[in-house]
Amino acid sequence: MQHNLEHRIGDYVVRAARPADVEGARRVMLDTFYKEFGHGYDPRWHADVIDIEDAYLHHPRHALFVAVRDEEVAATTAVRANGPSSPPHPQWITDRYPSGETAQLFRVYVDRAHRRHGLARALVSMACDFVAATDGYSAIYLHTNPAVEGAEPFWRAVAKQIHDAREDPQYSPSIHFEIPIPH
Repeated sequence: MQHNLEHRIGDYVVRAARPADVEGARRVMLDTFYKEFGHGYDPRWHADVIDIEDAYLHHPRHALFVAVRDEEVAATTAVRANGPSSPPHPQWITDRYPSGETAQLFRVYVDRAHRRHGLARALVSMACDFVAATDGYSAIYLHTNPAVEGAEPFWRAVAKQIHDAREDPQYSPSIHFEIPIPH
């Protein structure tokens, strides 16, 4: 399901990604892996970044949203019908958010030069509206790396914390959140 809605935020257009956005979206994602996370690309966890079109543009229950300014992708947010994996996350989290009926938010990344414009909030809102309009979803789930500057306070402002795994060294030190599906 492609959403044709576009919203303006200052000089930015926030919308569903188009084929012309794929390279720019990939750049934002890979820059985030290398510059923000410090670990780079890992095919076990990031295969969707290499094949963005099949992962998001050609799958009716998945979507990629972008913020664009002057034809440059500045931010991304993705939705996939996949629950979290165990490992690296606790089994009870994967049981609570099963694949197929869970809309997991992925790749909520804003290029450093474009932060503090409300892009992530607008993209997450658009992604949640997509989930509400797509049959078969019962929950919106995400996890975040609290070591990334601004990530934890952002998610605390828009979502409800389910679990903080930083206290348990056997799991990824992520914070798990849920967002209510809009009506």
